[in-house]
This record gives sequence, structure tokens and C-alpha cells, in this order.
Amino acid sequence: MAYDDDNIFARILRGEIPSRKVYEDEHALAFEDINPQAPVHVLVIPKGRYVSMADFGTTASPAEITGFFRAVATVAAQLGLDRPGYRMLANHGDAAGQEVPHFHVHLFGGRKLGPMLTRVQAD
Repeated sequence: MAYDDDNIFARILRGEIPSRKVYEDEHALAFEDINPQAPVHVLVIPKGRYVSMADFGTTASPAEITGFFRAVATVAAQLGLDRPGYRMLANHGDAAGQEVPHFHVHLFGGRKLGPMLTRVQAD
């Protein structure tokens, strides 16, 4: 899938759409999710044009990869999520529920989150 420069996260990065910024550095931007699924729900996105984790992992520079994941850890610590714990989630593709074609990580916390997935019955 080709990168879409008009996706909502690209537009947020360009400042065309406002966001409630939590953190920013040269590699990443973190902001509050507009439809939070937990008391703390922050999105962390790389500043580069990456569609998915696969795209990011194979085409980003080592500095971008390291910088991005350090930003994720920094955001979690700044939000006070380290001690109680948090969930980090990245969806890849339609079957996983990826809604925006720009690689991103969700950070969830602020309460006990429960199981990752519900059991699926075999057909």
C-alpha cells in the first residue's frame, strides 16, 4: 500500500488539523486520542511517511526506529504509566483494525485493562 499524504496523521504532522499534543521530538509526535478507550489513550506516530510497522521496520533508518521507540517509552514514563503498567498496541492492516494508513502506536493506561482479546469461537 502506498503512503497517502492526505491521511489524518499526515495532516496533524503538518499542523493542518489540531491535536492535543503530549510530546514531540525530531522522530515522533504523541497526542491524545479523540475517542479514548481508556482513561489514558495516547497515539505516538513517527514523523516519517510509513504506512505500517512492516514499512517502518524495513525502510526507516536505525536512528528513526530507535528515536521512535524511545519516544514511546518517554511518553509512557511522562504519563506515569510505568509503575501501574500500560498496553502498547499497533494494528497492521484491515484485518487487525488499522484505521489510519500511517504507522502508529496506541498507549493505553489509567486502569486495569483486562484481557487483550476475547475468545473467538471456531466456526
